[in-house]
Formats: sequence, C-alpha cells, structure tokens
Amino acid sequence: MNRSTRTLVVFVLSLAVAGIASAVVYQAAQTAPPAVAEVRSYPVAVAARALPVGATLGLEDVRLIAWPAASPITGSVSRLEDAVNRGLLASVVENEPLTSAKLASAESGAGLPPRITAGMRAISVKVDDVVGVAGFAVPGAHVDVVVTINQREDGVSRVVVSNVQVLASGTRTDQNPQPNARAVPSTVVTLLVTPADAERISLASSVGRIMLTLRHPLDQSITDTTGTRVASLLGAAAPPPSPPRPVSAARAARPAALEPPPPPPPPYTVETIRAAKRISEVVK
Repeated sequence: MNRSTRTLVVFVLSLAVAGIASAVVYQAAQTAPPAVAEVRSYPVAVAARALPVGATLGLEDVRLIAWPAASPITGSVSRLEDAVNRGLLASVVENEPLTSAKLASAESGAGLPPRITAGMRAISVKVDDVVGVAGFAVPGAHVDVVVTINQREDGVSRVVVSNVQVLASGTRTDQNPQPNARAVPSTVVTLLVTPADAERISLASSVGRIMLTLRHPLDQSITDTTGTRVASLLGAAAPPPSPPRPVSAARAARPAALEPPPPPPPPYTVETIRAAKRISEVVK
C-alpha cells in the first residue's frame, strides 16, 4: 500500500468515526430530559372570563394561577374565597389579576353603590339626545352641567356644576373600551357629585333646563364663568340708568325751613354801691 492509499484510508476512517460520534451525541441530547429553571411563584386570583363593572363574582368567574414571586402584584388576592361574592368596581378581561382596587368590599354588595366614593353622592338627571351630548355621556366621561333659565324680560345660561364624572348612562355602568365605540342614547344619566352640587343640580332642573357639555378626560380645570344673558347675546346696550325720582309741585314750592337766629348776647351791666344802696346800670 503506497502513501496516497494510506492517507485516503485514514481520512475515510476519520470521517466515519466523527459521524458515529455526532450521531451518538445527538441521540443522547434528544433523549435527555429538558432542564427546567426553578422559579418561585405564589397563587394569584384572576378573572376566568371578561366581566363588566358591577358584576358579582362567583366560583366560575375566578381561578388561581402561579405568578412569579419576583414581580408581585400590589393588592392581589391569593384565595378564591376572598374574591367570590364581591362586586367589581371596574371591568376586567380574561386572565386579568383581581386586586383590591377593582373589588368592592364584601359588605357593600355589587352594582352601582360600591362605586360611590366616601363623601360623594350619585344623582340622576333626565336627558335626551341633545342634553346627553348625543349619547356620548358614557360612564367614565366628565361633563359640565349648564342651566338655562327663561325670565320675562331676560334669560340667563350658566355653568352650575363643573367637571363631574358620569357613573351610569341609563342602566349601563361599564365603559366601552373600544376607541371608536358607538354612542348609546339613554334617557337618564347618573352623575357623581358632592352633596352641595347635588342640591344645585336638583334646583337647576326644577327652575330651568339643564344641559351637559362633554369635557376632555385630561382637563381637570374648574369652569368659572359669569353666565350669558339674552341682552349680551344679542349685543344690546346696557339699559340707561333710571331717572331721578320726580319731586311733587307742592313739595318743590314749599320754602326750605329756616333755622332760628342765635340769641342776642347778654347786656353789659355796671354795679355801683353808694352807702347802703346798690345800683345796677346797663351800659349800652
């Protein structure tokens, strides 16, 4: 066997050994169990399906999942019994964690009342397509309440309550999350206001006609206006000042009362004593 033949044989044998070794290693890698990293976790209650605001949670609406302990959720619920029979303060989607900020207390029940914060009140006003901003006064929106009062000679329109939140539109309490949601007309809108504002809205609805104006959700400024009257709306000049009250002829002809003259000064007297007589003389 010459040198060229020996070199070829060695090369072929090397390729065969390398191929066999690669096949053995590949087969061992395929049959070996995958390495799983140990991750610490804790149970978290999540919504089993999408639920609207005000819904009461049941056992079929909640389930537990393992959540990484390295990224805990503030206010999370770790037991099913801590979430069941409680109302939702906000709508949730499937597999969304349930937190204390989204759950009403067990004693407050479900529906709209748990959404009324302490110190606030919910008041409903009757609306139509115009008053309710064509149905866009949906739950979660912020509006101003404007009252228009018609008087005999003049009328006035003014904002009586500013930047109030809409709690419900009709019987709907959940806000549609779609950005291009269609307006849903309703006949009643429920507002979240202070007790003083509730009195103002109640009085405004009884003496005039109220309107709702829609605000930008990020605009938190207070609307402070002086109101608009019919005269200023039409550009009319301010009414002239009333003339002075006329004086009757008898009173005008009556002369003014004169003050009495001052009394004359006392006379200057000189007293003279002669013997047993005393004589007083007036000096002019």
